[in-house]
Amino acid sequence: MYTMKTKLLLAVFLSLVFVSSVQSQELKKTKIKAIAFDAFPIFDPRPIAKSAEEAFPGKGKRLMEVWRTRIFEYQWLRALGGKYENFMQAAESGLVFAAAKLELELTPKKKAKLLSEFMSLNVWPDAAASIKKLKKMGFKLVFLSNMTEKMLNNGLKKANLDKDFTLVISTDLIRSYKPDPKAYHLAVEKLSLKKEEILFVAFAGWDVAGAKWYGYPTYWVNRLDAPKEQLGVTPDGSGKNLSGLIEFVSKINQNK
Repeated sequence: MYTMKTKLLLAVFLSLVFVSSVQSQELKKTKIKAIAFDAFPIFDPRPIAKSAEEAFPGKGKRLMEVWRTRIFEYQWLRALGGKYENFMQAAESGLVFAAAKLELELTPKKKAKLLSEFMSLNVWPDAAASIKKLKKMGFKLVFLSNMTEKMLNNGLKKANLDKDFTLVISTDLIRSYKPDPKAYHLAVEKLSLKKEEILFVAFAGWDVAGAKWYGYPTYWVNRLDAPKEQLGVTPDGSGKNLSGLIEFVSKINQNK
């Protein structure tokens, strides 16, 4: 005999399988018209880690681990608690906490340098050519990111990609963060397309899950070779760079 808990878990599992099956069927028959990117499939965060190591030799890696975790925790906690701060504000608070936790002397100069890296991000080596190709293929390209609009625009202008994007959408518009469903809905609202017509491209495994839960077909650019998150969903496609994305979306739209 199944216990009530076992029955509940089985029901949840079967519902996830059903939703995934429905989404897969929709993907097979729906043409992708737009691609919504998280920031980091395009922007390379490694220079931030380099600056952290330069500021705190031998401690940079650990600082980045604590800082990165705290940024997300502060964002999600504040969004849930109704005390919103934008990405850069959360990044600053997270950095102050991380330095204090590791007993590092965070001078104003070091703090300013580390935070400034977020405002002037470089793109990954394959990003510019891939974006140009996707644009030429006729896709509307947009950002759908937790980063602020200014951060995103700065990075695009630095890489001369600002004219290749139809829209730059920051979740700052709704004072929340992904994986809030309202955050993912912004691309549907701004593009006036069905969610099945927008391919979401994620950098983090949790963002894959959030996008799939919302209903987007999803591609995971797993540049850091991270393990799959155990959140009950699988991306529709994945690869280590944007070349795989081009092949994936071309195959989806073939003969449609």
